[in-house]
Amino acid sequence: MRVYLVDILAVGFFILEWAVYAITLEHSAYGRDSLSARMHVYREVWIRRMLDREARMLDMQIMASLQNGTAFFASTSLLAVGGALALLRSTNEALDVLKALPIDIGPSPALWEIKCVGLILIFVYAFFKFAWAYRLFNYVAILLGSTPPASQRDTPLAEAHVIRTTRVFESAGRHFNRGQRAFFFALGYLGWFVSPWVLFVTTAAVVIVTWRRQFASTAWRAMGS
Repeated sequence: MRVYLVDILAVGFFILEWAVYAITLEHSAYGRDSLSARMHVYREVWIRRMLDREARMLDMQIMASLQNGTAFFASTSLLAVGGALALLRSTNEALDVLKALPIDIGPSPALWEIKCVGLILIFVYAFFKFAWAYRLFNYVAILLGSTPPASQRDTPLAEAHVIRTTRVFESAGRHFNRGQRAFFFALGYLGWFVSPWVLFVTTAAVVIVTWRRQFASTAWRAMGS
């Protein structure tokens, strides 16, 4: 099996960038100014304002749309896993196509299979994140349904319920974001199928694009105004 040092370095760079980005976004003071963090504030605002309403059908409709979007991504993750498995089974055909190219970028069969397994693991990770986020959104829907009536909005029971619901809501959003992040980095990982040097470039591009969306996008500026 031909595994070169540059392949190991490229994969190490990919894993390191993913880990550092995730830790910075979720566990640092810098990350507390991200678009996701700013949006979390409005989750609590939503729950508190819902206490003032007796009729809460609109809230449940919004909740249903969040659940449907999460279910879509979970289903897409399974389709992606199936596609990666098909790519793994078609190793010889894929290598024949690469050998026909004017430049030699064809890896050994064993290395190609390692690349496919890595892609499968990323999509499996994404599926688990989306599936758990969907489950948590179900819990949030139950908590919304058990919200105290508007006449009790100033009671300690209502305050405790707002905090409880907001925490579960935040956890659901966090796991959904992790699943989407896995999708973004899976796109960067595809660069390895071309060359480890391309993996360096695509990984950096994914980090730049995702960072910009979290800290320099139009949506981020709008949420800060």
